[in-house]
Amino acid sequence: MRNVKDQYSSQLTTFDHINRITKEFTQPLTQSGWAMPQEETKVKKTDPRGTELFRGFLHLSSAIGSDILKTQGAGGNTSIKDGGVMWVKASGTWLSKAEDQDIMVPVVVEPLVAALREGDPRAEKSTDFVVAEFNSSGLRPSIETSFHAALKSPVVAHYHCVNAIALAVLKDRDAELTARMSGVQDLKWVTIPYRRPGTPLAAEIEKVATSRPDVLVLFNHGIIVCGETVEEVESKISRVTKALSVTPRETATPDIAELTAIAQGSSFHPAQDCSSHAVALSQANQAIALGGSLYPDHVIFLGTEIGVLGDGQTAKDYEAALSRDGRDAPKMLLVPNKGVLLSSTLTAGGEVMARCLAEVVGRIPEGRAVAYLSKDDEHELTHWEAEQYRQALDRGSERQSA
Repeated sequence: MRNVKDQYSSQLTTFDHINRITKEFTQPLTQSGWAMPQEETKVKKTDPRGTELFRGFLHLSSAIGSDILKTQGAGGNTSIKDGGVMWVKASGTWLSKAEDQDIMVPVVVEPLVAALREGDPRAEKSTDFVVAEFNSSGLRPSIETSFHAALKSPVVAHYHCVNAIALAVLKDRDAELTARMSGVQDLKWVTIPYRRPGTPLAAEIEKVATSRPDVLVLFNHGIIVCGETVEEVESKISRVTKALSVTPRETATPDIAELTAIAQGSSFHPAQDCSSHAVALSQANQAIALGGSLYPDHVIFLGTEIGVLGDGQTAKDYEAALSRDGRDAPKMLLVPNKGVLLSSTLTAGGEVMARCLAEVVGRIPEGRAVAYLSKDDEHELTHWEAEQYRQALDRGSERQSA
């Protein structure tokens, strides 16, 4: 049985599968493929990757990616700007590997921002703005590259802080966040309404970019912290994390032996991360989780439905009943007061999202009204090519680490 640390250490041991999938999902948008646009752009023609500054940036990225309360699987992204070029995390890669593998992609900033403002569709994938001569990995930039470019700060960190998400899904989130952020009054912070990641979200962020906020809380999504230096961003992250910290509800211990028996003969298994079971071990947690989708990565990796087993029902019986109705089984099953079963089709990136859900719902105050994603929001995410690409990378990564 692998623990979460093992899951992180096993990811992205090779980029062969990523390069293959990249070719499948990317159609060249210029004659030469991924390259800078033809317009003249003054950029600094030096590679910063060997500098102390860049190493510090990679260390910060890895630290954010290695904290499961901040980043889960391939979620989150960081960037640093230097001489008109921005280095941003590649799509589908894990921030935790930033110091070990070449996962940062260089893009030109000004043409990308201009494309975003003009509604140019090239801003969505950002592949036409990659500096090909420095893109040694051949990877595709993050689906959120455009908002990194729009923000004026040299260093930007976006991550899926479970505390921030738990507060940013409340219907009265504005009042709750105002009260908590009063503890860091010197930081300029703003809230951003939910928009699909990519250019819709970037367009909202671009509206406030000129005010140079220190912190942006993204409703039903996560948080962004900006600064002039790596050290400044690191300090702000520490302070904001403390301000938004929420103590999770206590739950009982999962019954792994009983879960194993219930899963026998099915395509499900007990969640490998013990903390993931908290979703099923509290009535409040169950109610919140079953109420709807809270944030994009849950929809992408775990789907829009969570199953619940009845008293005495086995996972095999549950699957058989769904099959008779012509329905697919969900990727996550709750066994009330016992724990969580996950589909064996899930990769490590999918399994870690079960842990994320447990951490988020356990921090949402009991009895508070929650603002879930709409059905249209869910449909937009599940039919988005950029997320299909990211899922393909995750599946390929799992095969390589097996």
